[in-house]
Amino acid sequence: MHTFERDGLVFDVTDSGPHETSGSDPEVVVLLHGFPQDRTAWKEVSDRLNAAGYRTLAPDQRGYSPGASPTAVSAYSMRALVADVAALINASGAQQVHLVGHDWGGAVAWAVATFLPERVATLTVLSTPHPTAMQWAMRHGGQWKNSWYMGAFQLPWLPERALAGRLQERLFTPSGLPAEQARPYVERFATPESLRGPINWYRALAKSMLGIGSRKPGGTGGTGSSSSSGGGMSQPVQVPTTYVWGLKDVALGEAAANKTAEYVTGPYRFVELEVGHWLPERRPDEVADAILERIRG
Repeated sequence: MHTFERDGLVFDVTDSGPHETSGSDPEVVVLLHGFPQDRTAWKEVSDRLNAAGYRTLAPDQRGYSPGASPTAVSAYSMRALVADVAALINASGAQQVHLVGHDWGGAVAWAVATFLPERVATLTVLSTPHPTAMQWAMRHGGQWKNSWYMGAFQLPWLPERALAGRLQERLFTPSGLPAEQARPYVERFATPESLRGPINWYRALAKSMLGIGSRKPGGTGGTGSSSSSGGGMSQPVQVPTTYVWGLKDVALGEAAANKTAEYVTGPYRFVELEVGHWLPERRPDEVADAILERIRG
């Protein structure tokens, strides 16, 4: 696969690793990037998973793929983001996948595991706590001090202009991603236009969290159909889950990280790493090990 489609949008995807093992299809790992990254964030993690015998699919998500970057904020609802992942799973030919997400990709991964658990064999989330744990920490754990930028991103056009050409100094350096690792992202998101889709995820955040509480985004077919799911994002995740968090993460704090366990009823493991936010780039070995341990467990 080089691309997959949904509702007229074309998503770029990196499909790597074995495609047939001893006459049978290998297990599939789907890797969802965060902001402002792209599918290349997973290169080193993917190499390790491929060497272990797993096929990996790393898409450029909505707003990042040139062929899947609608301009309307409403196009970035969580319902749409979940349905995009369902479409990728369908295109892969797999009935179930091992789902991995970092940062915003982690938020989508939590939602997919909540609303489409039949498509998720295991879940591994990096950095991003469970959404309900995050909401609790915003009210009780001081998370709002670290998340002030989410409010700033609600403004029209100004955030794109403020960040364009300044991602290294304003985002990556303060949060611990060295220039040599950040360079591909800095070059890719150098203009306000290139940042509009990624920042629209934040603009759609409030509607996303409120709008999918009683319906299943995307259905099992990834076509946009809906059915009752009951309970919204506050319902616990039942699939086997590993949550990996960096002790030095400047954006996502300890209160929400510790609270996340309360929203998983399946087998759960919490992994703390002595690093900041950018786990796929900074700790690919430990991330790959955590994914493989969850899959094999």
